Amino acid sequence: MEGKKMQLLTPDLGLLVWTLLAFLIVFFILKKFAWPAIIKGLNEREGNIANSIATAEKVKLEMAQLKSDNEDFMAKAREERATMLKEAKEIKDKIINDAKEQAKEAAAKIVAEAQASINHQKMLVITEIKNQVGNLVIEVSEKVLRRELSNKTEQETYIKQLAEEAKLN
Repeated sequence: MEGKKMQLLTPDLGLLVWTLLAFLIVFFILKKFAWPAIIKGLNEREGNIANSIATAEKVKLEMAQLKSDNEDFMAKAREERATMLKEAKEIKDKIINDAKEQAKEAAAKIVAEAQASINHQKMLVITEIKNQVGNLVIEVSEKVLRRELSNKTEQETYIKQLAEEAKLN
């Protein structure tokens, strides 16, 4: 058995030549047909990986730009919302102030009309009182003139009596 082990460590020259010849044939066949295809596949894969990395970088930049644009849009939207709320508050305040002014004007108009009505009624009452006083004076004068009194004191007493009667009515 020792002899066989030794043969593996020290091969014959013929075995060495045939092994070398088989190796060279396989080497040339691989070099001619397989390696170009393998290298082409590796190059294509390397190109695809490079393109994928470039596309990923491009997408990353676009996403960063979109994020920035989105933040700008949100900031503008917040500003517009704040402006709209401010304008709405101003409009609300203006409407309330206008309503208050209209209410004040309407109240002032009602008060003025009421004052004019009161003054008109007052004038009617004063006129009526003057007419009644005039009628009383005419009545008293008529009664005094109808009655012929010889004495002035009797006339004054009679006038006082008529005045008292007028006060009671």
